[in-house]
Amino acid sequence: MKKALLAATVVASALTAALITAPAANAGDRSAIPFTEATVTAGADGSFTLEWKAPGTRRVEIKANGKVVARGGAQGRAVVTGLPAADRQWFDFKPQHGQGLRLADRLVKLDGTANFRDAGGYRTSTGQWVRMGEVYRSDALNKLTANDLAKLRRLHVRTVFDLRMEDERTKDADKVPAGAAYVVADVFAGSGSFQTMPRTPDEAVKAMVDAERAMVSGAGGKKAYAQVLESIERDRDRSVLFHCTAGKDRTGWANAALLTALGVPRQTVEADYLASNDYRRAANDAILSHLPAQQAAVYKPLLDVRPEYLNAGYDEVRATYGSFDRYLKDGLGIDARELKQLKKDLLVG
Repeated sequence: MKKALLAATVVASALTAALITAPAANAGDRSAIPFTEATVTAGADGSFTLEWKAPGTRRVEIKANGKVVARGGAQGRAVVTGLPAADRQWFDFKPQHGQGLRLADRLVKLDGTANFRDAGGYRTSTGQWVRMGEVYRSDALNKLTANDLAKLRRLHVRTVFDLRMEDERTKDADKVPAGAAYVVADVFAGSGSFQTMPRTPDEAVKAMVDAERAMVSGAGGKKAYAQVLESIERDRDRSVLFHCTAGKDRTGWANAALLTALGVPRQTVEADYLASNDYRRAANDAILSHLPAQQAAVYKPLLDVRPEYLNAGYDEVRATYGSFDRYLKDGLGIDARELKQLKKDLLVG
């Protein structure tokens, strides 16, 4: 552990002197979270890269398993190695003044999924942070192993929302951890989406854009996302998991709606949405590599997530409801009291 601390602080301490006099983000509020950025990234070799920015803070100390593994100044980057194996490795970021953060790598590694992620760990426009370990998003769960299911039990996954269509659910039935409630929340129920296969790349893009709009204003989408958000707001014993087949479109809008409701900036929401391209790259490349070039060109827009897809959802919100708050209230039935409770439960700072 001493070697891990030494290796971690070499990089972090070098940044301290130049940043020690940076102005405080909230100089009058010592209880606020001073971190403007903070991330944990797990490496394939078992290492963890920790990065942070906390303007106005002279010292930051980071613990794992109750032991200090890194120290630095207002801005730092540390690579930590030698930690014991764990379902998720948590790090406590503690600034000299103000409230700290408890963070883990966003990806939860399972044998049977490629895109199982924590929905939290993001900063809102007001300087609060979305708690991690409360809400998860994923691709299909039909390939989960016994070890995966045991891990999800240890992560306290208690409710699973299946956003897929009936034929998807029938063909690849979910495996859920023992004791968890399984809830069907079919986003495209009755919508007619994806009934015919696009014939050109442009048709494929249009299909994805139209599907995103249907998620917002279609009856199935409104009902499904209302179920998900209401459950997250009501359930004091989370964790809640929602998923579709690839964990990128229906699941992507579910998380975009949640993060937007919590006050996470649009740019951050988009980055979370587009991250599916990275997490699913190997799986998508494998699919495309087995197709003729012309067919692969049509399939690629269906496998991608693109800014124009997400933007279509927000455009539909604006066109149909006028504002996101009205979408929450009139489309999903989330009133001001429920939204306040959701923020109280899921935000820190």
